[in-house]
Amino acid sequence: GDPPRISEDCIYHVLPLDVTLALLLNFLACLASFCVETNNGAGFGLSILWVLLFTPCSFVCWYRPMYKAFRSDSSFNFFVFFFIFFVQDVLFVLQAIGIPGWGFSGWISALVVLKANTAVAVLMLLVALLFTGIAVLGIVMLKRIHSLYRRTGASFQKAQQEFAAGVFSNPAVRTAAANAAAGAAENAFRAP
Repeated sequence: GDPPRISEDCIYHVLPLDVTLALLLNFLACLASFCVETNNGAGFGLSILWVLLFTPCSFVCWYRPMYKAFRSDSSFNFFVFFFIFFVQDVLFVLQAIGIPGWGFSGWISALVVLKANTAVAVLMLLVALLFTGIAVLGIVMLKRIHSLYRRTGASFQKAQQEFAAGVFSNPAVRTAAANAAAGAAENAFRAP
């Protein structure tokens, strides 16, 4: 049958928007935290970096590879997606934890700011809750896509075969391999 399509479930489309919204709210919470305690400047600066970095990366690094994997029904593309999205989900968990100074308004950062200003801490707790929800949705999405992937009959061996076929069909790789083999043979004959 046909491979499953992304449009079957809205979670695949909503999660990038949630990540962008959470990062923008994180920026505002870190700004508020910086206004309350000026020693939170590094966290505020990093929150700007995370908005600028993670917003396009959420699309380019995992949403697009997921689409490409479903479209091509390629085991190798699925493995690329699983690896990248697993790393992204680890980042979601770190964002939810909120280590102070890392630019994330997670649980720990919110509890630290609670001593200084309750209103800012409430905003940071809302962001922490949003980051936690995104981390949970990420795990759910990863499990659902993995189950769809397994139903297609794909495997790690198939991904290895696709990778090898792709690498060896590349003319630049073949030329480099031939040059390396010729150089090794030439050096072997020259050795005393």
